Amino acid sequence: MFYTVFSLTVILLAVVLTIWIVKFLLKDHWLLGWLRGMVGLGMSVVVIVLLLVALDLFTYRQLLADKTIATISFTQRGNQMYDGALVYHTGHQRVFELHGDQWQLDARVFQWPKILHQWGIKPGYRLDRISGRYLTLDDENTKKRTVYSLSDSLTDVDIWMWLKRMSEWLPIVDAYYGSATFVPMVDGGQYEIALSASGLLSRPLNKPAKLAVDKWR
Repeated sequence: MFYTVFSLTVILLAVVLTIWIVKFLLKDHWLLGWLRGMVGLGMSVVVIVLLLVALDLFTYRQLLADKTIATISFTQRGNQMYDGALVYHTGHQRVFELHGDQWQLDARVFQWPKILHQWGIKPGYRLDRISGRYLTLDDENTKKRTVYSLSDSLTDVDIWMWLKRMSEWLPIVDAYYGSATFVPMVDGGQYEIALSASGLLSRPLNKPAKLAVDKWR
C-alpha cells in the first residue's frame, strides 16, 4: 500500500510541476522568454523523470511479516529440465523452463530505518529473477543455463539501482538483493517463498520437495 501511495504522490507532484511550467511559460514579459524557455524545458525533464520513477515504484510491494509472497512447483520434462510454475500471492502465474538440478529466486529489497516502521513504512520488494543451476562444475560449464527476469517495470528507469549506488550519500534507505539459497528441483516438488528482512526463504510444501531437500542436505 505504501509504495502505491508513494507512487501516486510522485505523480501528483509531477502534475503540480506541469501546471507551474505552463503558467511560467505563458507569462507576458517577452524579455525573459529565453530564460523561461530554458527553465521550462529543465522542469519538463524533471516531470518526465518523476513519472518514470512513479511507474517503476508501482512494481514494488510492501513486505509484511510472515507472509508467503509466492509458491513454485516443478514438473520434470527431461533429464535436468523442468517446468517451474511460479504463482505470486496475487494468484498470477508464470511458467519457466529451467535447466539444472537446483533453482534460485532473487528479489530487490528496499530497507528503511526501523524508526520509520512505526509510521507504517515497511520494507519493499520486487521479485527480480529466477535461475537454474547444475550441481557439478562440468555441467555448469558445458550445459544450457537458464535465467529469467521477473521485472514488471514499464520503463528503463531503475530507482532501486540509483538508491543502491547512492547508499553512501543516502543512508535513510538501503537497497540490496535478497536471494534464496539454491534449492533442489524435483518432479512434483512444491515450495513456498517468504521474504524477511534478512532475505528470501524457501520451504518445502509437500513430500517430494521435503525428500529432495533432506537428500540434498
